[in-house]
Amino acid sequence: MIITSTPFRISFFGGGTDYPGWYREHGGEVLAATIDKYCHISCRYLPPFFQHKHRIVYSQIENVRVVEEIKHPAVRAVLGWAGCEKGLEIHHDGDLPARSGLGSSSSFTVGLIHALSALDGKYVTKEDLAKNAIHVEQDIIKENVGSQDQISAAFGGFNRIEFRRDNTFLVSPILLPPERLQELQDHLMLCFTGFSRNASEIAKLQIEGMKDHQVDLKRMGAMVDEAIQLLQNANSPIVEFGRLLHQSWLLKRGLSNKVSTPEIDAIYEEARSAGATGGKILGAGGGGFLLLFVEPRLQANVRERLKRLIHVPFRFENSGSRVVLYQPNGLS
Repeated sequence: MIITSTPFRISFFGGGTDYPGWYREHGGEVLAATIDKYCHISCRYLPPFFQHKHRIVYSQIENVRVVEEIKHPAVRAVLGWAGCEKGLEIHHDGDLPARSGLGSSSSFTVGLIHALSALDGKYVTKEDLAKNAIHVEQDIIKENVGSQDQISAAFGGFNRIEFRRDNTFLVSPILLPPERLQELQDHLMLCFTGFSRNASEIAKLQIEGMKDHQVDLKRMGAMVDEAIQLLQNANSPIVEFGRLLHQSWLLKRGLSNKVSTPEIDAIYEEARSAGATGGKILGAGGGGFLLLFVEPRLQANVRERLKRLIHVPFRFENSGSRVVLYQPNGLS
């Protein structure tokens, strides 16, 4: 049996520039970090004593004879891409809900590819994990997704990710004194709006409107290096990071009328009136998790104002996708 744990991510700046349709022409960059909330996948070879060949357990249970019968799109795509011939039992558990803006779909794809490789006794690099997950999601499933989530899930950490026109990428860890990184973490809050959404549909509208928002997207990409400079300059008050986050959100919500909703706008304004400096809906938008930048002394006010929402404490993590159990004993 193999068990992998793959982190979810929060994206601060540059989201939208990681779509292939954008960076293959203009280049792109994002600033993102993985957090200590994970997608857990267990995988084992299934003994040949059942009527079904594959068993997949997530929010549903699927018992199928052939890969093509699998309803879960990522499982079907990964098993088909990997050419799996032996029967498999796959279980999925997530620390946070799916379709909530934390890159959970890509964490699942990365984690499953990692598990299958380990089950086959093969070592896979973080770069290959990311590239293979991008290929599965963009070329096989044909989802309207960017390329940052797969890279963050595979590599882990707090990174500047550059997307080059030649379809390659560069991951550069953000190096900060421990106290500065701690200061940033202490100013962040994560709240679940309670709204789920189909990220691919929202992303499709953003992709279709890229030509009309080139100035905004270039500005959003430029904010990546501005944010890094703020963090690395000890003389820059950390609150400037929150103000830049607010500016980025105003640009992002203008990319499509599906990025935000009246309900989300109301929640955000409540948070701001209670003391939040800035924030954003994570992922493509439309719902899911709201990331807020709030001075520690004001966080109790924000929690009280948004008490109907679920507040999720978190910390940054640096491991990326990893195998947490490896038990190679045949049909275990």
